[in-house]
Amino acid sequence: MTPGEERPWGRWDTLLEEPGFKVKRLFVRPGQRLSYQTHARRSERWTVAKGAALVVLDGKDVPLPAGAMLEIPLGAAHRLTNPGTEDLVVVEVQFGDYLGEDDIVRLSDDYGRTGTR
Repeated sequence: MTPGEERPWGRWDTLLEEPGFKVKRLFVRPGQRLSYQTHARRSERWTVAKGAALVVLDGKDVPLPAGAMLEIPLGAAHRLTNPGTEDLVVVEVQFGDYLGEDDIVRLSDDYGRTGTR
C-alpha cells in the first residue's frame, strides 16, 4: 500500500497498482466532495464500503448506499459527495492505459482547483 495522499476533501491510499489498473481507497470527510471532473485515459468503478455517497454522473444525481457500485465511463463528468455525518469510504478501481493523477480536468471545484491538474 502506498501512503495516503491528503486532499481538501479527505484523503486516498493506493492499495494496488499494476499496468492497466489501480485500486484506491478514498476517505471523504462529512459534507465534502471531490471536483466535478473528467478523465481522458481512464474509466473508474466506485464501490461504497462505508457510509452512503451522492454521485453526480454527467449531470444526474445517483445515490449510492453502502455496498453499491457505479461505473464511471471514460470521459464522463463525475463528482463524489459525502452527504453523511461520518467519513465515507469508497474503493475506486481505475482502468486505462495511463493512470497518472494529471489525467484530471476539473470542471468545477469547491477548493479553487479548476482546469487540468
